[in-house]
Amino acid sequence: MPLKTSSREELPTLNLTPMIDVVFLLIIFFMVGTQFSETERNIGIKLPGAGQLKAVLTPPDRKEVLVAADGSVYLDGHVLNLEQLTRQLTQWRAQYPDLQVVVRADGKVEHQIVASVYGAVNRSGVQDLAIAVRSQGMDVR
Repeated sequence: MPLKTSSREELPTLNLTPMIDVVFLLIIFFMVGTQFSETERNIGIKLPGAGQLKAVLTPPDRKEVLVAADGSVYLDGHVLNLEQLTRQLTQWRAQYPDLQVVVRADGKVEHQIVASVYGAVNRSGVQDLAIAVRSQGMDVR
């Protein structure tokens, strides 16, 4: 039985033929798909309506109401009084029924001011109200 005496071994090669075939198939698929969409646009079809539609908007993650040490109330960086806060949250809640609100109050604020802010948020109809407090150096919500 003859043994291989050559010291040169063939290096393994990568066959690219299947990959090229797949790329050509993808190109053909997308070209044909594009042709179908152009043909469909030229056909005069009146689609049925779905009734009154609302705009599709992404809801905000949550709104944060900040109560500073001096008792001023901030929403989106603007100082508001309690009536303005209620009005603004009511408008947002009309657009996003699942609106979430987090109230962050400074530790030096009187409890009555924070309670008034909670009341204003509650009057706006917001159901998901969270209170942010700091405990042992960590935010707890």
